Amino acid sequence: MMDKLPIQPSGPVRGTIRPPGSKSITNRALVCSALAQGESCLEGALASEDTEVMIDSLRRLGVPVQAEDKGRRLVVQGQGGRIPAQQADLYTANSGTTMRFLTAMVCLGRGVYRLDGVPRMRERPIRDLLEALGQLGADARSEQNNGCPPVVVRAQGLRGGRAEAAGDISSQFLSALLMAAPCAQQDVDLVVRGPLVSRPYVDMTLAVMRSFGAKVQEPQPGRFLVQAAGYQPCTYSIEPDASAASYFFGAAAITGGRVTVEGLGRDSLQGDVAFCQCLERMGCQVEYGPHGITVSGRAQKGIDVDMNAISDTVPTLAAVALTVEGPTCIRGVAHMRHKETDRIAALATELRKLGASVEELPDGLRILPRPLHGAEIETYNDHRMAMSLALVGLVTPGVVILNPGCTVKTYPEFFDDLARIVQKR
Repeated sequence: MMDKLPIQPSGPVRGTIRPPGSKSITNRALVCSALAQGESCLEGALASEDTEVMIDSLRRLGVPVQAEDKGRRLVVQGQGGRIPAQQADLYTANSGTTMRFLTAMVCLGRGVYRLDGVPRMRERPIRDLLEALGQLGADARSEQNNGCPPVVVRAQGLRGGRAEAAGDISSQFLSALLMAAPCAQQDVDLVVRGPLVSRPYVDMTLAVMRSFGAKVQEPQPGRFLVQAAGYQPCTYSIEPDASAASYFFGAAAITGGRVTVEGLGRDSLQGDVAFCQCLERMGCQVEYGPHGITVSGRAQKGIDVDMNAISDTVPTLAAVALTVEGPTCIRGVAHMRHKETDRIAALATELRKLGASVEELPDGLRILPRPLHGAEIETYNDHRMAMSLALVGLVTPGVVILNPGCTVKTYPEFFDDLARIVQKR
């Protein structure tokens, strides 16, 4: 893809879209199927950089994964909780799910495993996960002793037992521990210490685990009891990505159009469908049908909202907030500073380039709309920055997205799909 992409203003967007499969569900299903006892088939999987580095790592660990239908169908030969390879160097790029999930998974093996990624991954925290794994009997360490990757695991199987895990940096730590737990040598009792960010992603993890036969209970909020009973193979259907859907819902809200996203509903496994409730509060109409969700009408007013549970959609809401009357205050998302980039600081910088008045808060943003103008938007090699801020170009001439190819991380065809619903002026 070119190194910069001008976005052309459009009329109200209209159409029906089915985004690719959920990255979050795909990578969870890959881990559970790799640990299951036999062959599983994942239907509707996402083919992207984040899932490709997960698949490549599983293969390096000795787990056969066959990709069919351009990667949308994955056949995984589960190893019954074993890690066949006794040594592996795993490259996770900037995929937080791959780094965190596999760090816990390889503790089930017997051998030495090293996990590394791009320079930004070496800045992303993993100390809390390593400490919790240590409580379960694992030897997993930060190679530079700074609480960040690279990680080296010297595995002799995962003992199990009781562990406490911090929940205020990333829910991926807890998800990683939960998914490894059914294959530990004894039952696992996990207790979350402090507040838990992005709780819907933990619920997603539990749902995927149970689909593969895991026995897990939550007798009280923040405490999880996991039986060491392993996983069973299955055929598993993956929903379209709700975070990706937010860009099309946002496009309808910014342009006053009407967009239906197929394959999602009010009861979706993904918490990010709650983004539609934010748009409804801003003045859009939202319809929940049996086969999809439709957003129509222009967003009118700013809102004050805690987006802790749906932080991946914050960049999309920030884009919409530029086009409404009155300020929008986004709170509860301090953990966004540890994503592919510091998304709070990055959003503040780029929104100001477009003309907005932005106050950067410790845990969010306060956005006050001003007359917008074009600008070259730095994406920080962050897929969500590129996709969300491209929406502003639908109503503002002169918006140019730098490094648009970074969307390959989760949505390689994004700009093609966006073009499909754009109505030329």
